[in-house]
Amino acid sequence: MAVKACGLIIYRRLQSAPPSKVTDGIEYLLLQTSYGTHHWTPPKGHVDPGEDDLQTAFRETQEEAGLQASQLILIEGYKKELHYPVRGKPKTVIYWLAEMKDCNTEIKLSEEHQAFQWLKLEDACRFAEYEDMQATLKEAHQFLCSKE
Repeated sequence: MAVKACGLIIYRRLQSAPPSKVTDGIEYLLLQTSYGTHHWTPPKGHVDPGEDDLQTAFRETQEEAGLQASQLILIEGYKKELHYPVRGKPKTVIYWLAEMKDCNTEIKLSEEHQAFQWLKLEDACRFAEYEDMQATLKEAHQFLCSKE
């Protein structure tokens, strides 16, 4: 059976962006793991028994970044499933898109992560390393741009 994890691609809009270029003012939150290769990823984690996928995404975001569901706006219409092998076993990760209500909200990392960054799309893709994560970030950004 595939391992399943769920998470949120979290972004914030910087107030300084000119209104004509709203999407230029978007930054994505990536967390650097404190284990393994110290890769950068949005907050995500495994589904607990009795939890639905979206509950998992919000719980993991709270545990890993210190963000409450009430501090985020879930963006309707965006959901992405990634499938890839981890140590020879299939893994599914489901991401939703969420916007920070206050772009200055403090991030509080758990011991699972050693650093965080707010990054523009290009830098987020560079940090994310994995092709499927880069493609997901670009797709989420495109989705946001199409809604403007």
